[in-house]
Amino acid sequence: MSESPHLSVLEGVLERITYANEDNGYTVARVDTGRGSDDLLTVVGALLGAQPGESLRMHGRWGSHPQYGKQFTVENYTTVLPATIQGIRRYLGSGLIKGIGPRIAERIVDHFGTGTLDVIESEPTRLVEVPGLGPKRTKLIAGAWEEQKAIKEVMVFLQGVGVSTSIAVRIYKTYEDASISVVKNQPYRLAADVWGIGFLTADRLAQAVGIPHDSPERVKAGLQYALSQATDAGNCYLPQEQLIADAVKLLQVDTGLVIDCLGELAGEEGVVREDVPSPDGDGEPVKAVYLVPFHRAEISLAAQLMRLLRGPEDRLPAFADVDWDKALAWLAGATGADLAPEQEQAVRLALTHKVAVLTGGPGCGKSYTVRSVVALALAKKAKVVLAAPTGRAAKRLAELTGAEASTVHRLLELKPGGDAAYDRDRPLDADLVVVDEASMLDLLLANKLVKAVPPGAHLLFVGDVDQLPSVGAGEVLRDLLADGGPVPAVRLTKIFRQAQQSGVVANAHRINAGTPPVTQGLADFFLFAEEDAEEAARLTVDVVARRIPARFGLDPRRDVQVLAPMHRGPAGAGVLNGLLQQAVTPARPDLPERRFGGRTFRVGDKVTQIRNNYDKGANGVFNGTVGVVTALDAVDQKLTVRTDEDEEIPYDFDELDELVHAYAVTIHRSQGSEYPAVVIPVTTGAWMMLQRNLLYTAVTRAKRLVVLVGSRRAIGQAVRTVSAGKRFTALDHRLSQGAK
Repeated sequence: MSESPHLSVLEGVLERITYANEDNGYTVARVDTGRGSDDLLTVVGALLGAQPGESLRMHGRWGSHPQYGKQFTVENYTTVLPATIQGIRRYLGSGLIKGIGPRIAERIVDHFGTGTLDVIESEPTRLVEVPGLGPKRTKLIAGAWEEQKAIKEVMVFLQGVGVSTSIAVRIYKTYEDASISVVKNQPYRLAADVWGIGFLTADRLAQAVGIPHDSPERVKAGLQYALSQATDAGNCYLPQEQLIADAVKLLQVDTGLVIDCLGELAGEEGVVREDVPSPDGDGEPVKAVYLVPFHRAEISLAAQLMRLLRGPEDRLPAFADVDWDKALAWLAGATGADLAPEQEQAVRLALTHKVAVLTGGPGCGKSYTVRSVVALALAKKAKVVLAAPTGRAAKRLAELTGAEASTVHRLLELKPGGDAAYDRDRPLDADLVVVDEASMLDLLLANKLVKAVPPGAHLLFVGDVDQLPSVGAGEVLRDLLADGGPVPAVRLTKIFRQAQQSGVVANAHRINAGTPPVTQGLADFFLFAEEDAEEAARLTVDVVARRIPARFGLDPRRDVQVLAPMHRGPAGAGVLNGLLQQAVTPARPDLPERRFGGRTFRVGDKVTQIRNNYDKGANGVFNGTVGVVTALDAVDQKLTVRTDEDEEIPYDFDELDELVHAYAVTIHRSQGSEYPAVVIPVTTGAWMMLQRNLLYTAVTRAKRLVVLVGSRRAIGQAVRTVSAGKRFTALDHRLSQGAK
């Protein structure tokens, strides 16, 4: 059936998708061309949005693959509704329409025959005639049918510009009937409105719909994208000269046009420009360019901290003139241990100053000091609120103090859109607020938290400043500790005797001091040397799935965490997740699974959330939240995850790009978490990432056991390399100005 001398037409039912690239829509699939399911044909190419069970009319070219034989390369396709009873049954039973699985599909087709699809399209209320289908399920099916039709239109429109299925669905959910109009007329809106679409995808769409290369709209969107990339890398602003250079390189337009558009953007309040001191502490001030939310948050955080420090009220007045000898003697009696002098200093500081910082490495007694602060405050009937940035860290804080602790997000009751239920106008009911793992606090979250602390309350930040800074923008803990700043601090340096016996603690301090770790003769710190990265990956899997469980009795899913320096590469978190899933949660006939893009999700999988989603769960689910897949429903197209905070979170199948496997995570993503055992692949393939604070952070995540797998040379590189300096932030400057 030739349509033209060049393109052939092939019709068939899509039986299964064997591979799909979510980024560009490239798909490898098997279709039934009417010769029966035993004789399926391979088709490859642009099958964006096609679902198993659909009848397709595909235009393309015939060819042959040396391994797979005859195949059809698809240039474009349209969906044709099936006409036979068998085709309709298969189409409806494929899970395409939410609420219809194979059994219900059978019942519907048995009742309506070849008229089934017309009934669902034109008279969906008649579905109640089918035994077992009530009005609620009928309404769900009718709604899902309409949405599928509308999404298909958007899919077909976006197919030519290579947008992935999941993003097309999200565009439709954001704009509904206006989707095609927005993409055609305002494509750069997508980068701001739709998660998963950055400037580059929006720019590709803009080119496809004919927006000029040198359009001011394009240049302004590119400038904001360059700034958002900088905030993703941890910076609160970019120096103007650097921003202009980045934008010229990104956009390939004249410098003059970029300068003009930056001026317009500042005039429209799309960005803020302000002179700040040179980041390296000497030389002329630089003109900093901020995205508006980060500028507001930096000014606000500095102002709120100064408000707390200088306020006349004190909600812990009992400690202003307490007899410290007596108080500490009571504490020693209650806990059975004496405080070291620097711990004692930290306890006094937290209870007599409105804002204070406690920092120090592992084994130096931070936890015991926090417990002492909380015990004394509770003894004076103070209202104590404990929080940490992650669920695991909050659990650990609660176990340590015997008091309730929650994540910062849950404490503030963040709502859709990111606004907090508690703020300056409705502060927390607290006399003392303790925030653990404060190195993880980024600028935006720290600002929300400090706003909610009531006047007169005491605020104690606890964290290890030598760990990696926060994933989000800012270096809040480091800026609070800056020389000449107004916030008092204590750094614990003495390693306690019991901690000295731990190879994990001793090696963490060695790494932090620039000395290679000891990897022989220890009961809790090992190195499996392997220079080849692919072999190191295989060895990592063997260590996790076989050796650690056999020797230490630890569960590979619950107790062992692989921490990789980077996501990409043969020993990166991406590849390791695939290998570890095969080893720990392999496919089984009785184990439900769902394929999404290049990943397969199964019941039992360890997963992590990769974006803040304020609409999920009781108070949102946040980037870095870890959980286990507990259920998978192909009919309702839902997957359920039980998080570290013991909350059951449902995900629609089209939301699965918010989840990735977490058998292996990057070291950055592990911040604030603690695991019984940590396995760290360190290979020369991650050379650019290998830095002292990265390896130090990974080692300090382990409670009982560290196993390094990889190259001695790479470990040496990590220990020697001090990270390349400060992020672009001006919080320390604003605090020192506020203190004058």
